[in-house]
Amino acid sequence: MLNRGVFLDRDGTIIEEVGYLSRVDQFRFIDGAAKAVKSLNASGLKVVIVTNQAGVARGYLSETALQEIHCRMADMLRAQSARLDAIYYCPHHPIEGVGPYRMECNCRKPKPGMLDRAARELNIDLSQSFVVGDKITDLETGYAVGCKTVLVRTGYGLGSEEQLAGQPFQPDYIADDVLDASRWILEQNT
Repeated sequence: MLNRGVFLDRDGTIIEEVGYLSRVDQFRFIDGAAKAVKSLNASGLKVVIVTNQAGVARGYLSETALQEIHCRMADMLRAQSARLDAIYYCPHHPIEGVGPYRMECNCRKPKPGMLDRAARELNIDLSQSFVVGDKITDLETGYAVGCKTVLVRTGYGLGSEEQLAGQPFQPDYIADDVLDASRWILEQNT
């Protein structure tokens, strides 16, 4: 049997947007984020972070520093009885960056590589899953693979909401924040 999943963008969706987060001490959860993850966990949904991290390509942080940030995030969630089933990130950028990180790839949102990988590795049915994010690229990623999409108004979300009129698709729901998004998802999951 396939699992249902919720793919959460990281910056501006579950943690505060700070530009290029490069140090653990810059990390702060958006209010209600841990509660949202915990409620999704309790429903049996797989909870997965999918995040573009071009700061690695641009030399703002190393993959080791990124792993430290992700470990801290997972530890802080566990302390609140919440958990992530996986974290996927894209360290690439197509035109900026150094060495092997400067490249066109299939994992950088809005391309679906991270979602496709998660579906394979975690046995997730993308057509029965959700993508939550604060940018149009998050919505495009979900739309490309048949997920339901939720735009949050945190991070860049308010600006993204203003851009929706020109898009060929609309989110399935617009949420004030990730906690509101989780409530809507759970209503769909019954």
